[in-house]
Amino acid sequence: MLEAAAIPGLYSYPHRPPSAPSPSSSPYNPSPFLGWKRVLKPSTRVETIRWKRLRALAASTSDAARSSSPALSGSFDRTLGEQVPRRESSGDKRQTKNRVFFVDVNPIYYKSGTPNLRSFADWISLFFSQVSLSNPVIAVIDGEGGSEHRKQLLSSYKAHRTKYSPASQRYPRLPVEKTHRSVIDFLRKCKVPVVKVGGQEADDVIATLVDQVLDRLGFKVVIASPDKDFKQLISEDVQLAIPMPDLGRWSIYTTRHYLAQYECDPRSDLSLRCIIGDEADGVPGIQTLAPAFGRNTALKLLKKHGSLENLLNAAAVRTVAKQYAQDALIKHADHLRKNYEVLALRRDVDVHLRDEWLSERDTSYDSTAISNLYKLLGKHQNPNDTRTY
Repeated sequence: MLEAAAIPGLYSYPHRPPSAPSPSSSPYNPSPFLGWKRVLKPSTRVETIRWKRLRALAASTSDAARSSSPALSGSFDRTLGEQVPRRESSGDKRQTKNRVFFVDVNPIYYKSGTPNLRSFADWISLFFSQVSLSNPVIAVIDGEGGSEHRKQLLSSYKAHRTKYSPASQRYPRLPVEKTHRSVIDFLRKCKVPVVKVGGQEADDVIATLVDQVLDRLGFKVVIASPDKDFKQLISEDVQLAIPMPDLGRWSIYTTRHYLAQYECDPRSDLSLRCIIGDEADGVPGIQTLAPAFGRNTALKLLKKHGSLENLLNAAAVRTVAKQYAQDALIKHADHLRKNYEVLALRRDVDVHLRDEWLSERDTSYDSTAISNLYKLLGKHQNPNDTRTY
């Protein structure tokens, strides 16, 4: 990204060395995105059953929404989520919490490691028109070197990710510096504050700001991102909005969908990922060291003990599982705790929520800003290049 000082409208914070979380002191909240492809294409009988339950839950949610609230209208994703929230009618006297939306910019702006302004334009226009509406929106981008502290803990962390190189472009395109500036300028014109903290990943910044929002009474949070890591934040007051490329829409994902999908308490999800690992982020699970220790064993143990730390503490003083699992928990406890340090989102980033970020967003310029963004794309599209960018 460009240097913060050169970008008007960007709230930038200096780099502060992060303090590593401790499994014994940090909360075990829900977590991540274990992979939509696995959900969309179940490969085992157990996954097929979970898939059917998820579809049934989605269908029942849709029917209930239509019958109980005629004011709700809009896109419903029957594959994985519930109806995109719509503004309550003035006659609805039920007490509802105000929604605050966070946008994780990088995943919808980068495609296969390459800046993709068209991808950003498509998803953000849908997001404004169908999801966030006039509710407050806060956008967060990765700070330079944001993943370095995790790489120091685990050298394989995101090691396989494709890094962007201008030399890899086959055709002249919009300069990457200009696309970065265009994204921030677009969000600024749409009355969206853009936050970047040096040396911090956007995930950690969002997690910190989410806690600050929830500390204020009367708010709920929706995090717009395909990143599985945010599932560790899911609660009654925290939902996800996930872009679904196959359906061309955003899907709202809640605790009910998590329970139907994984048959596991969302508060144990971070612990589950520490045990089974995260292939996408290059975090090896315990099965690489003890092949018989799989997902089902992990789920069974976490349902009983609740968290990784509780499980490890119990295994240290008594038998909690079959011998192969017992031996693995004792022998590889340090490995599992390191996974926790890598996968747990930080809540102590040096960033501070501003009151004006929680105000209703002025949407009057949205259509003009979106139109100008697509015009910019049209000017720089090479006629021989059919790929979007």
